[in-house]
Amino acid sequence: MNGYPWAEFGQGVGAAAAAALAVMLVTFAAALVKGVHRVVDIAWGLAFTAVALVSYAVSAGDVGDGARRLLVTVLTAVWGLRLAGHIAARGWGHGEDARYEAMLAKAPGNRNLHALRMVYLLQGALVVLISLPVVAAPYVAGPLGPVAYAGCALWLVGLLFEAVGDRQLARFKADPANKGRIMDRGLWSWTRHPNYFGDFCVWWGLFLIICDDPVVAAATLVSPVVMSLLLTKGSGKRLLERHMADRPGFAGYTARTSGFFPLPPRKTGAGAG
Repeated sequence: MNGYPWAEFGQGVGAAAAAALAVMLVTFAAALVKGVHRVVDIAWGLAFTAVALVSYAVSAGDVGDGARRLLVTVLTAVWGLRLAGHIAARGWGHGEDARYEAMLAKAPGNRNLHALRMVYLLQGALVVLISLPVVAAPYVAGPLGPVAYAGCALWLVGLLFEAVGDRQLARFKADPANKGRIMDRGLWSWTRHPNYFGDFCVWWGLFLIICDDPVVAAATLVSPVVMSLLLTKGSGKRLLERHMADRPGFAGYTARTSGFFPLPPRKTGAGAG
């Protein structure tokens, strides 16, 4: 099947699963000690970083392009570590996240075991699924092509949207005068979710880097699609906007601001992005 070493890729998936599981189990233990499960949000970025590093290590000496192997590892780790650091700083000194508190309040039986199954192990499985292009990259033969370079550019756009958007929101929240107000400045005036849009670009960018091999790209297309659905229909945009729906000014904000893809602010309330 196109000469790609699928057996080695399968072994890489197994190693990735072990790495993601290890991160989630260590995080679960830390959550039990700390008494809050919000620390799992930090583990999300760390698990992707662990998968990238393990995939790099287990693929050493195998067929493939060394530049692509190193590039995907570095880009994934930079994104994962930045995200983990941001979430850790944002949640420092806070109690349980309202999402997890609501979920655990309805848990049948032991709350912690329910969290292990429905949060930690589920997120670990999603990490492995979404990381398939990262695991596949070290085995793609041939030099980086134009599509791969386009992927790097898209990754950079995504990282900048995330980092700048997170910084703008942090500064906005740090001002007591903004308490209870909707952030609608900077990137947040162009999209209601610059951080989620950034994630979207990052993972489609990483996917494009392996598209020099169309068969491998077709086999791993599920990964950026799943990430996109999580960001727009799952635990990202949809859940956050449901939580914010009753805030003063939110209806007007949604009327003038694109829901996901960045667009100039609207002067009327027609449509939604």
